[in-house]
Amino acid sequence: MDAVIGIRGGDEVGELAGLVGWLRAERELGGAVQVVRRDIAESELGSGFDVISVAVGSGGVGAALAQSLSAWLRTRRSDIKVTFTANGRTVEVDARRVSDPMALITRVLDGDDAPGN
Repeated sequence: MDAVIGIRGGDEVGELAGLVGWLRAERELGGAVQVVRRDIAESELGSGFDVISVAVGSGGVGAALAQSLSAWLRTRRSDIKVTFTANGRTVEVDARRVSDPMALITRVLDGDDAPGN
């Protein structure tokens, strides 16, 4: 399964680059993190935004991803939103307003019903 992470708001390119570097620095995640272009919707002009794809399999990669992404969100000072999609479910996390991002991310990874579906 792949988890897909997108960023909205603030300096999207800079934030995405920062998150990619953060995730790749994690030993458990390094080789599983890829930047991909999403498809352009018919209603959009220009190219699609980049998103991060993380191959989540066995061996604790999901737990490492949830923990690392949660820690990164707590370091953000800009007003950004991170969209996290896995198991056919999506949750949008507001970096400045969520109290427990790890719980939300873990619920999506585990396939539990999560807000924002």
